[in-house]
Amino acid sequence: MTRLVQSLGAATLDQLAHLGRMGLFLVYMIRGIVKPPGKFWSVIKQIHFIGTKSFFVIGFTAAFTGMVLGLQGYYTLSKFGSEGLLGSGVALSLIRELGPVLSALMVTGRAGSAICAEIGIMRIDEQIDALECMAIDPYSYLITPKLLAGLVCLPLLTAYCDVVGIFGGYLVGVDLLGVSPGAYLSGVENSVVWKDVYMGMVKSLGFAVLMIWICTYKGFYAGVDDGNFGPEQVGRATTNAVVLSSVSILAADYVVTSILL
Repeated sequence: MTRLVQSLGAATLDQLAHLGRMGLFLVYMIRGIVKPPGKFWSVIKQIHFIGTKSFFVIGFTAAFTGMVLGLQGYYTLSKFGSEGLLGSGVALSLIRELGPVLSALMVTGRAGSAICAEIGIMRIDEQIDALECMAIDPYSYLITPKLLAGLVCLPLLTAYCDVVGIFGGYLVGVDLLGVSPGAYLSGVENSVVWKDVYMGMVKSLGFAVLMIWICTYKGFYAGVDDGNFGPEQVGRATTNAVVLSSVSILAADYVVTSILL
């Protein structure tokens, strides 16, 4: 019984220390925004990597998501004779929920995993230790530009996802199923208010912080806990980063929705 209590206590203390280290990592990452050196070109490079290179996958995902919403929405609304509300249903579903969530998940899978692997390789190759030996803050130099780029890119990608998804729903609802174009577009215009757009943007900013925070943290401390610095640890850290980021995004989506609803 004593050993069981001791093991539970040790596990609890270990998790608390882990959470504390994650909290300090977030503080150092945010503090790096105001610390020299300048980060303009580093941020531009990360914007290109996180944002520009995600355009295709976001557009492809958004188009087919909007088309599926158009099909399913028409099937449901036709039972109540309310096909004219299809535009409202597609637009609100994308702007409030699916746009921010799908954008964040796609960017996490494409860019977040690469970011984690990049920093993990720098850790096992002792490049991060070399930066510290040269008195260069690794948080300000490596992590903060990714945070700033994520805060810039994810809201824009979310807006792009919303527009493409609404257009995909238009193609299916109007061109394929025969919904009136005026009814579809007026439904979008009349149903979407600023609060809906605001909720989507708040979610995208929060998801950007979560994605960058978790992915960079997992890469930064790859192999540190067990003292084994090798490729296996980088792969494991990358997998854990993607899974934890995705779960955190879904949980944060519920929390933000319950607060702003």
